[in-house]
Amino acid sequence: MIDKPNFFVFTGGPGVGKTTLIRHLESLGERVVEETARAVIREQAAAGGDALPWVDPAAYAQLTAERDTAVFDGLAHETARVFFDRGIMDSHGVKGAPPSPELIEAIRTRRYNACVFVFPPWREIYATDTERKQDWAEAEATFSRILTALPALGYAPLIVPKADVAARAAFVLEHALRAWPGVT
Repeated sequence: MIDKPNFFVFTGGPGVGKTTLIRHLESLGERVVEETARAVIREQAAAGGDALPWVDPAAYAQLTAERDTAVFDGLAHETARVFFDRGIMDSHGVKGAPPSPELIEAIRTRRYNACVFVFPPWREIYATDTERKQDWAEAEATFSRILTALPALGYAPLIVPKADVAARAAFVLEHALRAWPGVT
């Protein structure tokens, strides 16, 4: 088991400000990891592949989980605080797809900080694009699914308030420091 209390996950539905905050934290000198899901979608779409959440959710979840696991493993030596735009657990239950045994094992053996930052649906900033096709109802359903799934997977969801990026960053940094005071 790899337990990394210095690894913090941002999760939530589409278009809720996770990536904006990741980029802001990076500009403040924080170590960050971009989400792999968009890369999988771009590559699969360009190649005419089926591992897309709206075509084959199980294949998409498996491919994304494999990448997230590889990223986690590649940073296992890291002792500084790291913020992840989604984590391995985000592939659990994508569009109702049953998790593979490999995904269940990866979630069990690679542990982020127990405090997971969950971004709620926020209509004022929500937008779709070629890689984010979920409608508003699906964004809300994703939020509900995440709030149910995280405790079942051994994580404590902490909802990030709807606020400007600086206020969100202050909230996240304050709570990350409380959850893991070993900042290097």
